[in-house]
Amino acid sequence: MTTERPAFADSRRVTMAEVAAAADVSIATVSKVLNGRSDVASDTRRRVEAMLAASGYGPRRRKPERPWLIDLVFSELGPYATEIIRGAEEAANGYGCRITVSALTGPAKEERWLNSVSPGRGDGVILAFSDLSPAHRDRLKALGLPVVIVDPTGRPDPDTPSVGVSNWAGGMTATEHLIGLGHRRIGIVCGRLAMLCNQARLDGYRAALERAGLAVDPALVVTEAHRHPSALQAASSLLDLAERPTAIFATSDPHAMGVSEAARLHGLHVPDDLSVVGFDDIPMAAWAAPPLTTMRQPLADMAALGVRLLLGAETRNLSHRMELATGLVVRSSTAPPEDVSAS
Repeated sequence: MTTERPAFADSRRVTMAEVAAAADVSIATVSKVLNGRSDVASDTRRRVEAMLAASGYGPRRRKPERPWLIDLVFSELGPYATEIIRGAEEAANGYGCRITVSALTGPAKEERWLNSVSPGRGDGVILAFSDLSPAHRDRLKALGLPVVIVDPTGRPDPDTPSVGVSNWAGGMTATEHLIGLGHRRIGIVCGRLAMLCNQARLDGYRAALERAGLAVDPALVVTEAHRHPSALQAASSLLDLAERPTAIFATSDPHAMGVSEAARLHGLHVPDDLSVVGFDDIPMAAWAAPPLTTMRQPLADMAALGVRLLLGAETRNLSHRMELATGLVVRSSTAPPEDVSAS
């Protein structure tokens, strides 16, 4: 029996959602076929390919009247955004693309942005440090626009390519650096655990202590710190302990700067009285007083890879989740504890 192919009114406007409906499959299945994924049944693949051919749906070509346009979307614009924008701009320029930046600082702005998105407005979306709700992700998919997530804050859709870093390994390396200097009482000031990166960095901290045979003291673990003021407050609570830590690992550089400020307010000197390690290596980390030891995550490289994935130029796209390595940058905010230095 021959399946009748539906007529598509205007192939230039056909979306992935329309192809999925015509083939009686999910949008995710159409995406898998387009990306050459092997986990699609052969009969289903043939049906989807037939509908793609009938609709004229296919890779978008550069429109001669304008350059490609990629919308780089942040949940907020902070110190990380500069590096992400720089990396995306450099990669996009190599392909003759333009980058626009949107900041969705709240549900109302997110809704307005989604209402403004259309295939005619741009050619793709990169979500940086953003996590749209499932309903909003479905709306974006229905438009047929390609989406890549850079450093997802939540658990990304398995069918959406994402670029992250090895947060667990980074948390372990930061803690092992302090252990190697001789610290045994090591605290952690951790951001919101709803963000997967913070949970992974906390798990890496715990793993490093356990590997060194050190107990994880719950009194030295402070979570849910958000921004500099709450990090300062969290660090102060650790420094007020009868037996305070000799070192603190903070899961972001702004948090680490809050820790250093808390030390100053307690009359302590970094690193003589307290060693501090951050995470990110944002530009201001090198300008801090003293310059901050931190885990470098290659923010610009992550953004550039996101652009290449979006444009289909990245041949290593064997997995929808790609992770880049972090690296320890040792500066002046860490040193052996006093008792070790004196021995």
